[in-house]
Amino acid sequence: MSKLIIPGRPATKKNSSRIVRMGKRRAILPSEAFERYQDEALLHLKKYKQNYDGPVHVCCRYWLPDKRWWPDLVGLLQATSDILEKAGILENDRLIEDYDGSRIVGLDKQNPRAEIEILRVV
Repeated sequence: MSKLIIPGRPATKKNSSRIVRMGKRRAILPSEAFERYQDEALLHLKKYKQNYDGPVHVCCRYWLPDKRWWPDLVGLLQATSDILEKAGILENDRLIEDYDGSRIVGLDKQNPRAEIEILRVV
C-alpha cells in the first residue's frame, strides 16, 4: 500500500473553467486555481517512486482550510485521479476500481491537504 500526501487547498478541474482562443478555435481549460494546484502537486509527487499498472483501490481524504469554497467530492476525486496519472503514479486512472472510504474530512486551516492511499488489487 502507498500513502501519499498532496499539500495545499485541494482543487477541482471542473469549477470555473476558462474559455480561451487558440488561433481560430476556442478551447476549454481548467481554472487557474486548479492549474496552480496541479503544478504544485506534481512537484511534490516527484519524490514518490511507486507506479501502478494494474487495478487499484484508492481512498482519498481531503482537509480544506475553510468553508469559503466547498467543492464536491466527485470533482476532487476526478482531479486527484488525473494528477496521479499525470505524475506517473497511475498508468491510467481507469485502473481505479473504487474510491471506498474517500471523503471530505473537514477543516484544517494550518495544513489543508489530500491524503491518498493506493492499494494494488490482487
